[in-house]
Amino acid sequence: MRKILFIAVLVPLVLAAGWYYFHERALPGYGPLYREYAYVTNGKSNTVTVIDLRSFRPVRTLQVGVAPTGVAANPKRNEVYVVNSGSSNVSVIDAEQNKVVATIGVYGRPYFIDVSPDGRRAYVANFGSDNVSVLDLDHRTVAATLHVGGSPGLARVSPDGSTVVVTNRADNTVSVIDTARLAVRSAITICIHPEDIAILPDSSKAFVSCSGSGQVASIDLKNDKLLALLDVGKSPVSLTLKPDGGELVAFNFDAGSISIIETTGNEVSGSYLIGDQPTRGVVSLDNSRLYISNFGSNNIAVYDMELGKVIAYLPVGTHPDALALSQNQNYLLVVDSGSGDLAVIQKRTPKKKFEPSEYSLMTIIPVGMQPNQIVVKSFLATKLLDGR
Repeated sequence: MRKILFIAVLVPLVLAAGWYYFHERALPGYGPLYREYAYVTNGKSNTVTVIDLRSFRPVRTLQVGVAPTGVAANPKRNEVYVVNSGSSNVSVIDAEQNKVVATIGVYGRPYFIDVSPDGRRAYVANFGSDNVSVLDLDHRTVAATLHVGGSPGLARVSPDGSTVVVTNRADNTVSVIDTARLAVRSAITICIHPEDIAILPDSSKAFVSCSGSGQVASIDLKNDKLLALLDVGKSPVSLTLKPDGGELVAFNFDAGSISIIETTGNEVSGSYLIGDQPTRGVVSLDNSRLYISNFGSNNIAVYDMELGKVIAYLPVGTHPDALALSQNQNYLLVVDSGSGDLAVIQKRTPKKKFEPSEYSLMTIIPVGMQPNQIVVKSFLATKLLDGR
């Protein structure tokens, strides 16, 4: 079995090595200042792998803190932030130089980070110390520390920047933070073991997955009240919102299914078997395709949102988890947490509509041990570096 797995991973790598030259020539013509990188946190290597998405080559391995997990890009400046759960701090990466330029201490066992729309603040929920660190990104300091509920896992900023929602796993609540006052304005009891958060584009409602009760909570953020508890499948571990905000997808890890939620009416429109242990998903910007990582079956399901069905299953590495799309939406990036690599799936123009060959595994890029999360940052550099 080990030999088969080794060959399955080795063959794409060998093919990819000879394919790089052709692919670089085939890429669209980018301007000399255009940059697009993927940043992958490697939990057991204490590193971040930086991959140039213009050539699909790893260009840098950055030493960060202990056990890096969450990663986020600043929407207004060329910086990326990495949460180090083991050392309870945040590494600041200058994306133009691709080097760590600062480290900000927070509190116990942070796992995720979210950045405000104006790029000036970041919010880190500290699971081990029951508080949220508010980071001043202009000065790279902690602006405030706010006490919330028990074992907060995630702090999510609303699109208008006015509110932060925090899931408190230990006491089955969410805390709602007013960002103007930097104060917790309410605590709302919802369902068992709240995990992930999705907030509508107009910032009116938040949806929270509760892995312990197989539910998704709908919360009115204008009045800070629970609107509905929606029954989905067993162990909904994450949520993905369509860019237009009309539908929400819950990934039911232990049910092997996804549930589609109509966000306006707070209704589950249907649940569909999708694969073994679906973990995460990402929706294309045109709202048409949902890509799902099936952790237990080592593949990606491609779900057509209009047809309401899976149109392809794409084999990748071991235990696919976090996903991201390239800026042009033509490449799906899959973090394989078990095999320590990044699978790159290319979306091509098919000869016939919806044929499976629309997608193909382009290459597999080795990263570090136990990769966790990924973020893509594209930008125009302020100057050419090293003659590039």
